[in-house]
Amino acid sequence: MATPSPAPVVITGIGVVTPAGCTPGELWAALRAGRSTAAVLDHLDLSRHKVRIGCRVRGLEDSDLLSAKDARRMDPFARYGVTAALAAHRDAGSPRPDPARTAILVGNAVGGRTTSDQESAHYTADGPHRVNPLMPLLTMPNAAAAQIAMRLRWTGPATTIATTCASGADAIGQAVALLRAGRADVVVAGGCEATLSPVTLAGFGNLNAVSLRNDEPDQACRPFDADRDGFVMGEGAGFVVLERARDAAARGARAYAEVAGYGATCDAHHLSMPLPDGSGAVGAMTAALTDAGLTPADIAHVNAHGTSTPHNDRAEATALTKVFGTGGPPVTASKSVLGHLIGAAGAVELIAAVQAMRAGEVPPTANHERLEPGMDIDVVHTRPRPVPPGPALSNSFGFGGHNASLVVVPA
Repeated sequence: MATPSPAPVVITGIGVVTPAGCTPGELWAALRAGRSTAAVLDHLDLSRHKVRIGCRVRGLEDSDLLSAKDARRMDPFARYGVTAALAAHRDAGSPRPDPARTAILVGNAVGGRTTSDQESAHYTADGPHRVNPLMPLLTMPNAAAAQIAMRLRWTGPATTIATTCASGADAIGQAVALLRAGRADVVVAGGCEATLSPVTLAGFGNLNAVSLRNDEPDQACRPFDADRDGFVMGEGAGFVVLERARDAAARGARAYAEVAGYGATCDAHHLSMPLPDGSGAVGAMTAALTDAGLTPADIAHVNAHGTSTPHNDRAEATALTKVFGTGGPPVTASKSVLGHLIGAAGAVELIAAVQAMRAGEVPPTANHERLEPGMDIDVVHTRPRPVPPGPALSNSFGFGGHNASLVVVPA
């Protein structure tokens, strides 16, 4: 007996909080312009740091989704996540399913790092009595999922997924699996992160993972470029509302795209270095294509993980060539504009892939001037490139060897 095809799952709502702005329109305009949002982080004392640049969220003060009082009682990572999730819910028409037939899946890597650093400083300077009693609640990685559930009053599972830089993509992929299995009717899924703290920046600087172009921050992140020297830390959130296509149609909801495929693997190799041959990434991409019922030739463009670190870009380029052949589909890397949003990256970049697919053009990779010799991929740079509005693939590869790929197709 043939296995029935899974029920199509579509995106009916989108919400973002990014260094490029806090609406999907602002995000797309910045990606299309191909201008980096990186700048000197002059709100922090980084005078002794090797790295002093990053991509900060802007425009969040204009949001009407959280009161000032509520915002003050959240670490920035949770505030970003709640705002983006509520924006996605509103964009989807504020669906009101049976609360028990819902799910919330949040990708996050480190939790409330800002609060943790602040309270550690209070402890060091003034002793234990000065530590905020809410500190444990503000810093727990599941704080965003809990806050979203309380505001929507959804009583289904509210789960936090921590696969570092693949977290947001894994949250969306696992949300699709829940809907296909009939275990939920509406899911809010995505990722959120806020790691622009002195301690975190110092750690990544000492790891030699980030760019040291402090004097030219807008040129620092340059994925796949021969002169790249590391990623730029960013912050933000991206969330989508997911429903089975038939349910969305029944309530007259707009469908942005179908999330048709998801694949995940682990390199089982190293905590920070990818497999040089890209085989783990190949496995994730191949699994996502198989899940979607597509071949590599069907993919119109790729939103690459594209961190701008030497080893990761090289491994991903190798993997892309193995999957798609020499040249392959046009490739863009959103981190060149937004920085690396860590646990939020996969979700925001999937949204970017959907926007590009709907617009029929691939945004440029900022700062990309000269492809590293030996890479056989087609990196879009300088200006947007028109493409047929066909399926797109989005890659997210995280520390620890976590690999996740998602495929979206027109709804």
